[in-house]
Amino acid sequence: MDWPTLEHLFYIPGILLVGIAFGFRLGAKAARDELEKRRRQQME
Repeated sequence: MDWPTLEHLFYIPGILLVGIAFGFRLGAKAARDELEKRRRQQME
């Protein structure tokens, strides 16, 4: 059985971190947009 190469040990966690960061950014933007929408509705 061959062991994963050194590149895999960096590549796979790196891609996971990029995905987490991208998801966090999109989620934070969606949450800010929702809060702004609710604030506008309360002002009316």
